[in-house]
Amino acid sequence: MRVAQVIGRVTLSIQDPSFKGGRWLMVNPLDAGQFNDACQNAPALTSQSTLVAYDNMGAGDGDIVGIVEGAEATAPFDFPIPIDAITVAVFDSLSYEPPSPNL
Repeated sequence: MRVAQVIGRVTLSIQDPSFKGGRWLMVNPLDAGQFNDACQNAPALTSQSTLVAYDNMGAGDGDIVGIVEGAEATAPFDFPIPIDAITVAVFDSLSYEPPSPNL
């Protein structure tokens, strides 16, 4: 799972019926140094690639979300579905301490 900020929505004129009830969001993955403050202060855009993620959790602009990519993104569905990223969490707060370099 990666942590990302919702930076916009995608509007589709035609959508596969299997996506009913969800929507598409533009998300920008965060760097580890942004985790602790992300839920209180809007983080700056990172140099990581922006993604389009399927969302059926109701995340909105500026929310900090957890996203899963690849084959794991299709796990919540009982049928084959063509997606590459999905939101799996909306965070209220995050606390991150990097691992010690002595380990």
